[in-house]
Amino acid sequence: MPFEYLVRDHTIYACVMGSRAFGLATDGSDTDRRGVFLAPTPLFWRFEKPPTHIEGPAEEQFSWELERFCELALRANPNILECLHSPLVEHVDATGRELLALREAFLSRRVHETFTRYALGQRKKLEADIRVHGAPRWKHAMHLLRLLMSARDLLRTGTLTIDVGDRRDSLLSVKRGEVPWPEVESWMTRLATETDEAASASPLPAEPDRARVEDFLIRVRRASALQPDPYDEGVQGVVGTRGVRQG
Repeated sequence: MPFEYLVRDHTIYACVMGSRAFGLATDGSDTDRRGVFLAPTPLFWRFEKPPTHIEGPAEEQFSWELERFCELALRANPNILECLHSPLVEHVDATGRELLALREAFLSRRVHETFTRYALGQRKKLEADIRVHGAPRWKHAMHLLRLLMSARDLLRTGTLTIDVGDRRDSLLSVKRGEVPWPEVESWMTRLATETDEAASASPLPAEPDRARVEDFLIRVRRASALQPDPYDEGVQGVVGTRGVRQG
């Protein structure tokens, strides 16, 4: 993995996601790790750009380069926004703390469209499972209900909370297949309706604060440019406190 060092040496934020972050973990649950790395600015001066994301190097680990992460967060990508609000933070440096301080800047009423569109796609997959196999994948049904609850509450309050709290038992009963599908389906429909209603009176702004996020990204890139990548001797001496050397 040629870019593994970016995760190893340049991660600014790392957390645990999935069932453990949602408060839905059981004895057999995996540990899903997500992170954000800052590719040194000199890497962008090459024809071959640094990757926008890296899978691994550990199992169940996935990381995004900071700019790509911010782009997806501004688009209200559900997985990215939830990553920013994980209660299980494993690593955060000064730049990562600045990113976390921007959490509210990424939130907007766009979440109504993105969360519900994602939920609709997942529901169609569950319905396909029923047609083909006679039953849905109950774990996926549980997580869809959790996502709909999260979207509804976010639109109602303006705050994204991903731990399910006292809803844990009722959701795990769905995962175990103890709740009949018609009842689960009715629950999903009710949550979708409540989410639509919450959107019309949401305290969230119509759009995210893109300018604030972009200012952060530019400052971070500029600071990185003054600290050449120690793994690339070719950029040593090219960038310094006096700027770019003229040829």
